[in-house]
Amino acid sequence: MEYLKLIGIVIIILGFAFKLDTIAVVIVSAVATALVAGISVPDLLTLLGKSFIENRVVSLFFLTLPMIGVIERHGLKQSAVNAIQKLQNLTPGRILNLYLLIREVACAFGITLSGQVQFVRPLISPMVQAAASAKEKLTPKQIDLIKGRSAATDNFGNFYAQNLFVASGGVLLMASTMKSLGHAVEPTSIVLYSIPMAVITFIITSLYNHHFDRQFNIDRGRKSEANHD
Repeated sequence: MEYLKLIGIVIIILGFAFKLDTIAVVIVSAVATALVAGISVPDLLTLLGKSFIENRVVSLFFLTLPMIGVIERHGLKQSAVNAIQKLQNLTPGRILNLYLLIREVACAFGITLSGQVQFVRPLISPMVQAAASAKEKLTPKQIDLIKGRSAATDNFGNFYAQNLFVASGGVLLMASTMKSLGHAVEPTSIVLYSIPMAVITFIITSLYNHHFDRQFNIDRGRKSEANHD
């Protein structure tokens, strides 16, 4: 009978598999789990209310949205785009390193660059391809490699720098969760401990992209020698 308490997980899996409404699936899952576990509806509502009160600090993130909107409206995001577009003589690896730096700094101020779909694919990846094809035409394999490297750089910057903003949802959620478990953790402490990770990520990824430049030049040299032979 204890396994019946896991019915909520089954409901969530089936709900997502059939692409049902996410909120409805989560609510049904919570109610089903509570009923199977012997929790009455009033007790369930009390538990939900208590959890909301204990984690209400997470909702503070919404207070930062107007500030972020004002910053982006006055062109800070567009300035980042323009700065990248002007740097046409850099190598592919250096363009990716510059984007990684901008990505991490933007995360530190709570500014989203829209990630893969609206930033990497239409802007970063074409710029890297243009830099790589300055001397000769790229092969389909090289284009795919550049696309993958561009996407990976964006993921590195977003994942390891997303907790640099003190009012981000992730930081507030971790702080409230640790507090509910009896460990008082301030959001600023989480940010401070996230800074070394962001710095290490930038260093490692920069070396990674530098190696990409070298490997790209080696492959190009081998291709040229093969053509001459």
